[in-house]
Amino acid sequence: MIDLKLLRDDPDRVRASQRARGEDESVVDAVLAAEEKRRASLTAYEQARAEQKAMGKQVAQAQGDEKQALLARTKELAAQVKAYQADADTAAEDLQRLSRGIGNIIEPGVPVGGEDDYVVLETVGTPRDFAAEGFEPRDHLTLMEGLDALDMERGAKVSGSRFYFLKGVGARLEMAMLQLAMQRAIDAGFVPMITPTLVKTEVMAGAGFIDHHAEEVYRLEADDLYLTGTSEVALAGYHADEIIDLSNGPIRYAGQSTCYRREAGSYGKDTRGIIRVHQFNKIEMFVYCKPEDADAEHQRLLQWEREMLDLMEVPYRIIDTAAGDLGGPAARKFDCEAWVPTQGRHRELTSTSNCTTFQARRLKTRYRVDGGGTEVVATLNGTLATTRWLVAILENHQQADGSVVVPEALRPYLGLDVLSPV
Repeated sequence: MIDLKLLRDDPDRVRASQRARGEDESVVDAVLAAEEKRRASLTAYEQARAEQKAMGKQVAQAQGDEKQALLARTKELAAQVKAYQADADTAAEDLQRLSRGIGNIIEPGVPVGGEDDYVVLETVGTPRDFAAEGFEPRDHLTLMEGLDALDMERGAKVSGSRFYFLKGVGARLEMAMLQLAMQRAIDAGFVPMITPTLVKTEVMAGAGFIDHHAEEVYRLEADDLYLTGTSEVALAGYHADEIIDLSNGPIRYAGQSTCYRREAGSYGKDTRGIIRVHQFNKIEMFVYCKPEDADAEHQRLLQWEREMLDLMEVPYRIIDTAAGDLGGPAARKFDCEAWVPTQGRHRELTSTSNCTTFQARRLKTRYRVDGGGTEVVATLNGTLATTRWLVAILENHQQADGSVVVPEALRPYLGLDVLSPV
């Protein structure tokens, strides 16, 4: 949720952010009007309540006709107080609902536009020239089937389309990658966490995941719980309604979880293999810090992602995501996209987002400041490894015979130097 004080003091900045996102800027005026109505209703309620209290003392001292008149007025005031309170509650609900329609205020320098309007910040590594090596690269699905590492057919039989079984060296490769990622997070000072994958509505909403894209999320209606698409959600709720101690610097968690996404609206896209699936595993970094430290922390998260990708020995690029592709909670997002040889293009493997105070304001997570008061914390997140990485690892390290050379950093965790066809 955005800071209402910021909206009151600088509505043009909020309007500009909405325009950059390609979203409705008229909601800014609607929020301002709703807040004014809430304030007026509260003022009327407080005035009527004060008169009601004063009237109680007068009634106790009055007699005869005067007392009857005061009692009649007291009855009128009681009805007014009740009505003003109802008006204030309705206005507060309207304000809450409308405020949730405003995405986080984008950071200066974020590219304007939609999914295709990103800016490439850096390209790392050079794609292999498979033609010069004398063979046509296989896609990840063909490679994995040759390695007996994946079973899409039985995944669909058991659970439906876009589900799968990782098996044999496929399962081992993913576990090795996740283990390496978690170890590197621990070495960097992150607290390892295995998080719940079902969360309450207020946590899902607080993290900003059901404002505009509720159709992409799995919901268990009988239990009023949501399946999370990232451990970011559970970690955002971990310190909800708390005052945390940031005197020793940012608090960093590394969450490991299975993730679920309905992929609504993606029918016909990336149906081959495991690029776009309903269930996958991930190591997610999550940080609580002071707002003034958020930009520097964002760069640290990006650097940790880069270092992990370097260990996978795959070519990749870093993009500054355009405002219309940020998602509601993020004020800025950097993606790392790996080269996928058989597609001839880069595909997203990681993203790291600075959510500033947007999530924490909703979830009421604060920190103690000098002088004893509290302020809202900033939250950030970033992916350190996920199932989709197998696509880039396998395709970039394949050999002419269908085998795959294991990146050196994964070999101690996997126990193999080469994955050989069955």
